[in-house]
Amino acid sequence: MAGRIEDYALIGDLQTAALVCRDGTVDWLCLPRFDSHAIFAGLLGTEEHGFWRLGPAHASDAQPPTAARRSYRGDSLILESEWDTPRGTVRVTDFMPPRDGAPQLIRIVEGISGRVPMRSALRMRFSYGRVVPWVHKHEGRTVAVAGPDSVWFDTSAETYGKSLTTYADFTVAPGDRIAFTISWQPSHKEPPPLPAPEQSLEATEEFWREWVEHCTYHGPYREAVIRSLITLKALTYAPTGGIVAAPTTSLPEEIGGNRNWDYRYTWLRDAAITLSSLLRTGYREEARSWREWLLRAVAGDPENLQIMYGIAGERELGEALLDWLPGYEYSAPVRVGNGAAHQLQLDVYGEVAETLHLAGLFGLEQDPDSSRLLITLVTYLERHWDQPDEGIWEVRGPRRHFVHSKVMAWAAVDRAVQLIEAGHADGPLERWRELRDTIHHDVCEKGFDTGRNTFTQSYDSMELDAALLLIPQVGFLPPDDKRVIGTIEAIQRELTTPGGLILRYPTAGAETGTDGLTGDEGAFLACSFWLVESLTMIGRRVEAVALFDKLLGIANDIGLLAEEYDCANGRQLGNFPQAFSHFALVAAALRLASTEPDISRGKALVLDAAA
Repeated sequence: MAGRIEDYALIGDLQTAALVCRDGTVDWLCLPRFDSHAIFAGLLGTEEHGFWRLGPAHASDAQPPTAARRSYRGDSLILESEWDTPRGTVRVTDFMPPRDGAPQLIRIVEGISGRVPMRSALRMRFSYGRVVPWVHKHEGRTVAVAGPDSVWFDTSAETYGKSLTTYADFTVAPGDRIAFTISWQPSHKEPPPLPAPEQSLEATEEFWREWVEHCTYHGPYREAVIRSLITLKALTYAPTGGIVAAPTTSLPEEIGGNRNWDYRYTWLRDAAITLSSLLRTGYREEARSWREWLLRAVAGDPENLQIMYGIAGERELGEALLDWLPGYEYSAPVRVGNGAAHQLQLDVYGEVAETLHLAGLFGLEQDPDSSRLLITLVTYLERHWDQPDEGIWEVRGPRRHFVHSKVMAWAAVDRAVQLIEAGHADGPLERWRELRDTIHHDVCEKGFDTGRNTFTQSYDSMELDAALLLIPQVGFLPPDDKRVIGTIEAIQRELTTPGGLILRYPTAGAETGTDGLTGDEGAFLACSFWLVESLTMIGRRVEAVALFDKLLGIANDIGLLAEEYDCANGRQLGNFPQAFSHFALVAAALRLASTEPDISRGKALVLDAAA
C-alpha cells in the first residue's frame, strides 16, 4: 500500500521525477518525461502496478521498516535515508543525475555500522502498471522490454527472479557501498552505457551546489525558500523550459473523492508565477527559457491562448481514465491528460503579462517578440474581457463573470500600457488607458458587496474566493483601501478552516456545487500563503508571521508541500510536490522580508519594490 502523501520525497533529473517513500520504495516514476507512462505506478494502485523497494530485509508478511532519518544532502536533490536496525545502521542515497544521455535513477547502499541484511525488490510494470515487460539478461545486464521502452538494471549485487520481480539479497558492513541503477532507453536502440554511480553522485551534487549559489535571497526563511526553489527547478523540463504544475497525476484533493487531476503539464498561470519567484531570487536563465517556451507554444495562434500546454508546447491533452488503477487510497478515477486545457480563463492573460513585465524589471533583455505577444494578447482581451469564463479554479460548471478574472484582465491591460509608455511597443495607448479604467469601474461596480464590504467570487454572487486576496498584489487597489481590507477580513471569517488555513471557495459536499463537482477538498495552501502576503501588506505583520510559521510546519520533514491540507486529519492532499504551493511560499517569504525590521538601523529593510 502506498504511503501517506507527505511520506514521499522528490528526486529528479530536470526532465522527469520519482517519488521515494520513507520505507525506501519508489512508487512513482515516469520515463523518459514527466508526462510519459509510469513504470512504477504503485502510488495509484498496489505493488502489482510497479515499485522498487530498497532497504533492510524484513519478513515477507511484515510492513517494510521506515527510515529513522532522512534528509537532502545540503542544498541538493540528493536524498539520504538511514535505518537503525538491531544489526546495525545503513544509509541509502537516492538521486537522478541531471540528464546527459539516458535517464537514470541511482541508489547507493552504504554500511554505517554492524552488518545489515538488505533487499532490493524491483517490479517494473510499463504503461501505468498494465503491461508486464519481458525481463531477460543481455551481456550480463538485466533488461526489461515492452513495445518502445526498455529499462536496464545494473548492479554488482547478485540478482534473481521470482514472482515476476527481480530481487537482490546482500549484506553491508561499515564502508561497503553497493550501487543499483536503472536506465531508460528506446527499445530499438543500442543498450545505454554502463552507469558510473559514484562519478554521477559527485556531478549531481556539484550541479545543485552551483545552481543554489545564484540565489539572491538571504532572509530569515532561507532554508524553506531554497528548498522551494530547488523543487521549482526540479519541476522544470530542461530541454524546453516548460514547468509542470506537479510530477504526479490523480493524487486526490479529498481521500476517496473524485477531484483527481493530471498536473504533469505546463499551466501558463503556474509557470508564470513560478518564474516571478525565480526572477525575484536571481534566476534569469529560467525566465529566459520560459519566455522562449511561451513564444513557441503560442506561435501561429496567440489569440487562442490555452491555459495549459504539454511540456514541449503540445496543445492536445485529451483526458482519459485508467480504469485498471484503483487510485490512491481508492480515490477514483485515475486520470491522464486534462480536459481543462481548452477552457477560457481570462486571468491567464494577466499572469503572462505580469511575468513578461517583471522580466524587464529584473534585468532580462527586452525582447521584441515577447512585447508583440503582449500587445496581441491585450488586443484579444479588448474584445473578450467582458465575457464569462471558467476562472482560475477551472470550474466544470457554467461559466461566470469571475472577479479575479476581470482583475487580471485589468492587470494585462495595465502592463501593456506601461510597456507602450516606456517606448518598448506600439499600441493604442489612449484607448487602452480608457479600457483599463472601464474594467476597473466594472469590477468595482458589479463585483463588490457593499453590505459586507467585500469583493465577491463573481458578479451577482454572495460567495467569496481566496483569489480575491491578489487584488492588492497586482496593484488593482492599494492595500490601505477599505475595500481591500474588508475583503481580507471577510475571507478570514468565511473561508478559514478550524485549523486556521484558507479554503479556495465553499464546496458543496455530496451535492454538485457551483464548480460543477461533488465532494469537498482540503485547505488550499497557496491561498493561505496569499493571506500571509495580504496581512503583511495591511500592516498585520505579527499575524502574518504566525500564519507563515504554521504553514512551514505543515511541510513534510524534508520541506515539501502538496497542493492542499486536510486540517481534520493532519495530512497533505493533492498532487505532490505542488509548484503552486512552493512559489506561494517563496513570494510570502519575500513579502515578509520586505518589512523585516532592521534592528541595527531601527527601520524596515525594504527589498526591490517589484518584489
